[in-house]
Amino acid sequence: MKGGRIAALLTAMLLAGCGSHPEIPVGEQQTLVMEANVLAAGISADKPELTTSEIQATASSQLYNERSTPVTVHYRFYWYDARGLEMHPLEAPREVTIPAQSSVKLYGSANSLGAHKVRLYLYL
Repeated sequence: MKGGRIAALLTAMLLAGCGSHPEIPVGEQQTLVMEANVLAAGISADKPELTTSEIQATASSQLYNERSTPVTVHYRFYWYDARGLEMHPLEAPREVTIPAQSSVKLYGSANSLGAHKVRLYLYL
């Protein structure tokens, strides 16, 4: 009987974990996150450069396409306050098509005051 309760409790905990949204496990210093398929598509990127002012924080990053065909990449900038907490609302995901053997520069702006850190997430 006791073993049955433990098994039921473990099953409930496992199911509760499955219901949460997926998160990207990254370190605080990791400002650029690229899914493996982005790298496989021949895309490389510079870490985002953060510029802060009293009005608004902005960030930019250069993306490079090493392939002989254009590649469309989806991206989102995530903004963090001075304590490292993610700021909401999140900006909508965007996409850019990088021409063959070329590069493009991405720009993002924080939606609210107080952004001190930024992370760029790239995916196909």
